[in-house]
Amino acid sequence: MRNLCMTVSFDGTNYYGFQSQPDGNTIQDHLEEAIRQLTGEKIKIIGSGRTDAGVHAYRQVFNFHTQSAIPLERWCLALNGRLPKDIVILEAREVKPGFHSRHSAKRKTYRYTINANQYPDVFLRHLQLHHPGILDIDAMKEAVTYLIGTFDYTSFASRHSTKQNHVRTIYDAHIEVDRSKCREGHPRDQGVIELFITGNGFLQHMVRIIVGTLLQVGEGKRNPVDIQRILEAKDRSAAGPTAEGKGLMLWNVEYNFMEDKPEPPSFALDEVEEDEADSTE
Repeated sequence: MRNLCMTVSFDGTNYYGFQSQPDGNTIQDHLEEAIRQLTGEKIKIIGSGRTDAGVHAYRQVFNFHTQSAIPLERWCLALNGRLPKDIVILEAREVKPGFHSRHSAKRKTYRYTINANQYPDVFLRHLQLHHPGILDIDAMKEAVTYLIGTFDYTSFASRHSTKQNHVRTIYDAHIEVDRSKCREGHPRDQGVIELFITGNGFLQHMVRIIVGTLLQVGEGKRNPVDIQRILEAKDRSAAGPTAEGKGLMLWNVEYNFMEDKPEPPSFALDEVEEDEADSTE
């Protein structure tokens, strides 16, 4: 029995999240169906974590056990030919039997994108939260620094969270601003704001609640130092609203693969681009 670990990228706009739901139409459903079509096996994949409806992933990781003898280098191309165009397998590797994509993860990074220009980007509207008002971006940059460290993040967790322990460690949180799409001579355009946040784990809606709170800081409704008081409150009502899911993207999941002595990763993007019939672009 082989244990395969794969990295997938997807646009979550048209899906009910990553994990299987009773109503179907999730990323997991489509991945498992593609594997069934390829190998004839009915398997359950293990994702590195859940993403909500409308949330995207640049590099989500999953693993599964298979009896298939298909060569490692053929998996990406074969699965991409059976997946919808907005789901793409980027990488495949073979790992030890005990590898678990969620339990073995060391760090996760999320990116949240806010379009702070006067008008939304029609082409990226499904990937960005458009904020029509002026924001104090410097205040938001200061506010995120108070999130770094090991804290009880109950204030930034959904009231429906089932986790008994809300203590997490945030290793890095910072904001980058891309002004390349600002219109010349239009001071109202502030650019595209991207929050990157890296931690050892995240609670339900945690990043989206952080974003909703940061937007209140940017709007002048809160001061940057208020983040400290919100953390100390350990009360969801102390934080801001939950931002829309469409601006959120699982950016990266990190592992120490040297512990598992895997086979070298198999990259299939070049192969896909060479064969238009199998292209997922």
